[in-house]
Amino acid sequence: MGQLFQKKEIFAVGGGKGGTGKSFFAVNLAIVLARGNHRTLLIDADLGGANLHTCLGIPAPESTLSDFIQSPTLRIEDVIVETPLANLRLISGAQDILDIANPKYTQKIKLIRAIQTLEIDFVILDLGAGTNYNTLDFFMVADKGILVVIPEPTSIENAYRFIKSALYRKLKMLASDPQTKGIIEKAMDKKNAYGLRTPVELLDFITQENATTGEFLRREMNRFQPRIVLNQVRSLADVRIGYLMQNACRKYFGVQVDFLGYIENDDQVWQSVRKRQPITLNGGYSKITQSFQIITQNLIQGLQLKPE
Repeated sequence: MGQLFQKKEIFAVGGGKGGTGKSFFAVNLAIVLARGNHRTLLIDADLGGANLHTCLGIPAPESTLSDFIQSPTLRIEDVIVETPLANLRLISGAQDILDIANPKYTQKIKLIRAIQTLEIDFVILDLGAGTNYNTLDFFMVADKGILVVIPEPTSIENAYRFIKSALYRKLKMLASDPQTKGIIEKAMDKKNAYGLRTPVELLDFITQENATTGEFLRREMNRFQPRIVLNQVRSLADVRIGYLMQNACRKYFGVQVDFLGYIENDDQVWQSVRKRQPITLNGGYSKITQSFQIITQNLIQGLQLKPE
């Protein structure tokens, strides 16, 4: 990949639930970027459940992201640690689940602004599981948000829930008048009195009530473009799930979702996790490494996997 892409970008990696391989993906994405001669910063934003240092096989850092967020004087440089891989640095999350697991929005913005001062090319935020506001906010302030999904009904359903929750969160934050905010808040309840079930229906309803506000929110929603990666793929039928999810999100949510690629199910993956040796650092796993390279290239270039 060379030096073609030097724009500083923030990638947020989330998942509708735990167990999808989110941290595994974030670590190996960071490694592929770093080995492509890109200055990369990996941030463990799963506050209260930090594990990226373990994935990289390095000791738990003494200073963490929580320390930076809470301290009025600590610089972001003070919590960055080097890793054994050139071009890859790490900011670990909190080691104690009772630490700052839910920072205020202003504290999250503090982190994003601090990142912009660093001499780096790419930042990867490994988010916590679920759809709490902390996770959704980090996902939305990133330049590109990626959802790691496994081809199982519960994971797919949780991914849809994540996208829908992020959309409603974004629309509510953008709405300026109390009436529209109230409509959005009520629509978040499946049993709402308006009978609204999808973001598309919500925007149509808001547009009927206030055409100017509706069109503004529709334009902003069009800028929301999540990416998905399928993990633990076992068949072509599993791969097709990525395209089916694209169509469903376009139809019911009114958003474009890019299908970046997939990673095949392989025992060598969990073995690498157990050994604390990221799989993309081992030349023997060329098939998995190639998948990560394709996904990374699509992510950087704004491309996606095409149906065969």
